[in-house]
Amino acid sequence: MASCCCPIIAWFVSFLLVFPVLVSSATAGNGSTFGEEQLGLRRMKARLARVREASVKTIQSPDGDVIDCVPSHLQPAFDHPRLRGQKPEDEPAARPGNAGAVADDEEEVLPQTWRSSGEWCPKGTIPVRRATEGDLLRASSVRRFGMKPRSAAARRDSTSNGHEHAVGYVSGGQFYGAKASLNVWPAHVSSPAEFSLSQIWVISGSFGNDLNTIEAGWQVSPELYGDNSPRFFTYWTNDAYQETGCYNLHCAGFVQTNGRVVIGAAITPVSAYGGRQFDITLMIWKDPKKGNWWLQLGPSGALVGYWPSSLFTHLGARGRGGADMVQFGGEAVNTRPSGSHTPTQMGSGRFPGEGYGRAAYFRNVQVVDWDNNLIPAAGLRLLADHPGCYDIAGGQGGAWGSYFYYGGPGRNVRCP
Repeated sequence: MASCCCPIIAWFVSFLLVFPVLVSSATAGNGSTFGEEQLGLRRMKARLARVREASVKTIQSPDGDVIDCVPSHLQPAFDHPRLRGQKPEDEPAARPGNAGAVADDEEEVLPQTWRSSGEWCPKGTIPVRRATEGDLLRASSVRRFGMKPRSAAARRDSTSNGHEHAVGYVSGGQFYGAKASLNVWPAHVSSPAEFSLSQIWVISGSFGNDLNTIEAGWQVSPELYGDNSPRFFTYWTNDAYQETGCYNLHCAGFVQTNGRVVIGAAITPVSAYGGRQFDITLMIWKDPKKGNWWLQLGPSGALVGYWPSSLFTHLGARGRGGADMVQFGGEAVNTRPSGSHTPTQMGSGRFPGEGYGRAAYFRNVQVVDWDNNLIPAAGLRLLADHPGCYDIAGGQGGAWGSYFYYGGPGRNVRCP
């Protein structure tokens, strides 16, 4: 579906964006001034326009998403000052433990709603989910559209900002990647300002503003996407969510190489309570030769793309630039710190004790060592910030290796 360039509509959208959204966000306590929001709006609109102009084909997804097919060398990543003029890197020849075979170009890497349209992006392009004016209108700050709040937490023990976790983690060494399979659920999110996600975190740096993270998994976020569908996502930051990084392709950074996956698109099918379970396998790992961090998806080992080494400080150096912590698990946002707890769900919305087919899980939890080997996540520690709201319980052995169940309903008799 072609985009509309009608001047009247464009003026009307600008009016809607500039006045009600920017004035309210300028007084919302997010640190942005009216002028900063106006500048952010201009930059965002220019970025969206560049993607649309570069698109060689547009696909309308049945769920309302619009997918732009953008030549890979013109994708948003290469707007970054450190990446300008570059093209996507070749795939690394060696992977951790030879994990995964090379995926066929025609293979279904990740079942997503847009695929049911029956259309594909041409070879040499990548599919980009189009950000709309509606997406911007929902944002609490246009300048920070696609970014986590500055108060967001990657660390396991940061709980004072409404971000609550139930995670397994390893620390105390150097890690060069992580891998796990996690099932996907239609978690209920009760407020547009809240979200629920399940992901892998690769973390390095201190609690201060030099924290580096790389993140990927599935997420339900009404504010970001406009619905309650679980969606495949990525994230990165090199300054503890202050001014760098973003979700998906909303800013320059992550370089996508796969033409069959839409980052930010809805996943289908999903797991059903007491029924079929659907999980995805993710691996994030560092290419020891060039230092880029690659994202691998599915049992066939399809590479989605990479976070360039130059984006990072602690995670960026070759050789020693590994992570000092890896986390696996769930996160939910509670925007009601002074009242009753949010009923936003984590995982399936059920506690770990309900087990397979009812609770959310991570299985075959592994890390990548200094020699590019995949090994079990030895010494995996489990922690729930508020066990009465969201809990975690693990085990070891059998075909699932190291695993855990996690999640919960949020507000309940144990979590008033």
